[in-house]
Amino acid sequence: MHEYCESFSVSLTNRYVCDLIYLLQLQYEPSFIEDRLKLYEALKKEHDALLAYRAANQSKPIKIILTDGKMTEGESWKTTPYQLAVGISQVLASNAVIAKVNGELWDLDRPLEGDCSLELLMFDNEEAKAVYWHSSAHILGEAMEGYFGGCLCYGPPIENGFYYDMYIEDRGVSSTEFPLLENRCKNIIKEKQAFERLEVKKEILLDMFKYNKFKCRILNEKVNTPTTTIYRCGPLIDLCRGPHVRHTGKIKALKIFKSSSTYWEGKSDMETLQRIYGISFPDNKMMKEWEKFQEEARNRDHRKIGKEQELFFFHDLSPGSCFFLPRGAFIYNTLVDFIREEYHRRNFTEVLSPNIFNSKLWEVSGHWQHYSENMFSFEIEKETFALKPMNCPGHCLMFAHRPRSWREMPLRLADFGVLHRNELSGTLSGLTRVRRFQQDDAHIFCLTRIFLLLPCFEATTPQFSLHLLPTFGFVGCNFHVIFSGVFSFWFVFLFNGLIYWL
Repeated sequence: MHEYCESFSVSLTNRYVCDLIYLLQLQYEPSFIEDRLKLYEALKKEHDALLAYRAANQSKPIKIILTDGKMTEGESWKTTPYQLAVGISQVLASNAVIAKVNGELWDLDRPLEGDCSLELLMFDNEEAKAVYWHSSAHILGEAMEGYFGGCLCYGPPIENGFYYDMYIEDRGVSSTEFPLLENRCKNIIKEKQAFERLEVKKEILLDMFKYNKFKCRILNEKVNTPTTTIYRCGPLIDLCRGPHVRHTGKIKALKIFKSSSTYWEGKSDMETLQRIYGISFPDNKMMKEWEKFQEEARNRDHRKIGKEQELFFFHDLSPGSCFFLPRGAFIYNTLVDFIREEYHRRNFTEVLSPNIFNSKLWEVSGHWQHYSENMFSFEIEKETFALKPMNCPGHCLMFAHRPRSWREMPLRLADFGVLHRNELSGTLSGLTRVRRFQQDDAHIFCLTRIFLLLPCFEATTPQFSLHLLPTFGFVGCNFHVIFSGVFSFWFVFLFNGLIYWL
């Protein structure tokens, strides 16, 4: 018997172990969930009574203009967008993600309050997609809360999917736990839990979320009104502006694909949170297409190619700083030589500027007031210094270190200086987001009264950029010119060219 048990335990796969853990954890629901639900049920009872009163005593005929211009009728505080959609077509009602009432996103089951225009949005609409992924984030949040028992923070939709942040003390998230969370999400979806909306007084919500210091911070720091909205699906109740899909069953395919650590509101001196990313779609075909695209993207990933071709690599002992191997260094230097030749062709003079500057310079430039938390700073002989995150202030010192003649104008300076930026570890991503890099920076110092008579503008962008970008396969780029300050001290930011008007 002992030998049988031993062989059985050895033969268990990680997946079976995960399933056993999942079954065990179902028995230990966080205690705050029950307390939160009791308060919610009391509030929901009041809300339903108020809605019933309005439907009985304040309802009146209303006119609703549909997307095609046709007008239909309804009753205020009774008629919902979903009911109108069913009246048009059951397929339309089934496929609609969210409604838009008088230009405002609106829950499909929320009663209309007066005359309005009505639009029904499908998943292919960007606003509807954001709502769909926001609702999916709540499903993930419910699964995370039940599994980890931590404090949920933010759970927004993003460009491609959604994420939820959670504070879990002294614990990380492993990819081996993704199947467990996905199983929970699938169960939540099968239950078709309705999304319910309530508007509640701020002081009541502070009591409801007293177990979660992060939600209390949001209420105290972000909510400037006497009331705000919460949404419920199943046991999850969360601060949320909404709107949401009708019920969790609308999410047909959901996948958890990544986790990382982050800081509360991106501040490195605050609590460390665990962030879990997901994606969802209204059918499995779209999910399979997404998975195929992700596989192709992984095969094209520059980090994978760089390692396979021995071009470069990254190491945990220097996060965000690339190690260029001989082949990579050759390509790197070839690119520098190419840009250097283009600079010389446009009469730029190459300079070298220091990497470390006293914080007094950054105070003058404004970096210290607005960017200091993204800079690497340290003390030397009781003075604060920082590694430069950009070359601009150093070039200003170069220009100002002696009197200049108008004959020197325009003065074109180019620099391949090494820059450092204190990016959060969770945001680092290969060569696209780093802490140490070199930037081909160019600045033009020019007199305003003769600027229009000189080819300064041609020497920088858009001509310079339009010449270079197609070389690397970038086409259809847009340029935005920004003017700030008084006319005599304009700063014109154009691509990597910066013109100083004197």
